[in-house]
Amino acid sequence: MTTAPKRVALATDEWLSLEDIAEELAVPVRSVYSWRSQGVAPKGYKIGKHVRVKRSDFHAWLERRADEPRVGAA
Repeated sequence: MTTAPKRVALATDEWLSLEDIAEELAVPVRSVYSWRSQGVAPKGYKIGKHVRVKRSDFHAWLERRADEPRVGAA
């Protein structure tokens, strides 16, 4: 009796371009490129000539930049 090979389900994650990120944040694309050159942009993956960012990495990057509530702020 043979068994079928098990298939591993890969987690799927949407890929964003730097232009997508700029659009979501309502900032110029050049700002996103500048953040990359400064080393402060979300982790990107170079695919040929293109850079792509996983949506989950983008959201994690945003969460790390959230402002802390100010004491006494309403």
